Amino acid sequence: MQGRPRRSVLYMPGSNERALEKAKTLPADALILDLEDAVAPDEKIRARQQVCAVVKGGGYGAREVVIRVNALETPWGTEDILAACDAEPDAILVPKVVHAGDIVSVAKILQGVHAPDKIRLWAMMETPMAILNARTIAAAAVYAENRLCCLVMGTNDLIKESRARALHDRFAVVPWLAMTLLAARAYRLDIIDGVYNDFRDDKGLRDECERGRTLGMDGKTLIHPSQVGPCNEIFSPTQEEVDWSRKVIDAFGHPENERKGVIVVEGRMVERLHFVMAQRTVTIAEQIREMEGACV
Repeated sequence: MQGRPRRSVLYMPGSNERALEKAKTLPADALILDLEDAVAPDEKIRARQQVCAVVKGGGYGAREVVIRVNALETPWGTEDILAACDAEPDAILVPKVVHAGDIVSVAKILQGVHAPDKIRLWAMMETPMAILNARTIAAAAVYAENRLCCLVMGTNDLIKESRARALHDRFAVVPWLAMTLLAARAYRLDIIDGVYNDFRDDKGLRDECERGRTLGMDGKTLIHPSQVGPCNEIFSPTQEEVDWSRKVIDAFGHPENERKGVIVVEGRMVERLHFVMAQRTVTIAEQIREMEGACV
């Protein structure tokens, strides 16, 4: 599970042409061009046309481009998916997922129109039923034709639906995050934390990013460009982590250690699982360096 950097995942309203253009200059790892919550009903068709046009036009560099479509049961859902397939983003974000069938249904549409293999599916986990069904939703990734590679936490909707209090320590939210994270990891999926609403509160954002990273999140969804920098910083491997990972990789590469399950590195017991973790850390760090170099 080498993956790719998904530290900062910025929502951009699909109806805002200037925002879609500005996104090409932002150092976010991924962009969610939104046709759903951020777009009023009478703007849906125009936003779809606009988003698909800019995706076709390119210019987003190494950033991962994701289109969030409307749900299939809405008047816009099917046409959103068909148009997205034609535009060829990196992924389509499926909203309001409540069971694995929601992913399978979208995947079948992609199969039916012979959508390019590169288009992956992301799943919004934003309802109580989604959390209860997290394991079976994540398990859809077992079948390659379902294209599922990432879960995205919709914490605002979860708080609304559960009637929980939105406290800064996220006391009510953490169990939902942990449940979904375990499901994601069980099926080798990435998982992205929910948004932090007060984009003027840098300290609060940093604290929430730190907690999310400690929990195991790959990154965080964001609502404002000012949140990208702190998010990238906190979800990046530290230099100390990269240096240690390289030492672990080098140690397992010695001929006398190639067949060993456990070795000692600088006085610390290191298992083969740490070798796998070290490989991913170094891979992500190298990809981050390449992306940042391209944005200079």
